[in-house]
Amino acid sequence: MAGFRSLARQVRDPRSDLALRRYSLRKCLERFAPYGHRATWDHLCSRAGFGAEDRSPDPVRLVAALDELEEARSVWLAYEVDFAERRKKEKHDGLRRPGTVDDWHRLTWGGFGVAWCDDPRLHPREPLAEVLRLLISALERDPGDGCPVCGGDQLVWRYDLDHEPSTGPVCTHCGILVPRPVLTPEALADARRGRLLVSVA
Repeated sequence: MAGFRSLARQVRDPRSDLALRRYSLRKCLERFAPYGHRATWDHLCSRAGFGAEDRSPDPVRLVAALDELEEARSVWLAYEVDFAERRKKEKHDGLRRPGTVDDWHRLTWGGFGVAWCDDPRLHPREPLAEVLRLLISALERDPGDGCPVCGGDQLVWRYDLDHEPSTGPVCTHCGILVPRPVLTPEALADARRGRLLVSVA
């Protein structure tokens, strides 16, 4: 089974058949897809300017989509290195029990579904790397009341998500499943009760 980097080389190879290059980009999403496979594909296609069903997209646009995916993957891999170093230090210092961020991180190891979007057509419009930086920043500070990606304050609790965890607070503006550790207990309770959070600003 080919890894992400070898698939990326196939996407960039101008001697390869265009259909194979497109297929290789789709296969990259089996290794790294922050919104989930379908939503990440929709995001990349819309940002690069080719149709999700286009079987022979412009090679330049195909490579642009790969560039965005690779930049986001670099951001996430750097976070995972920092995360592993922090956990190693904590274990050395006697802190064996992982916290809530660690529990969340275990479910997203490798970057699949980091900012899960259950509806493949509803996802953040910003570059993937920027979205991941916002999410990582939120994980490293005190919990807040809204979506760490778009700043939206309308969170609703959704059930039967096609992801693990299968329930949780979803931002109605950008569509991501907001990681529970980035929200205050009050924000989580409001989302569970079905009340939309309303900004006082």
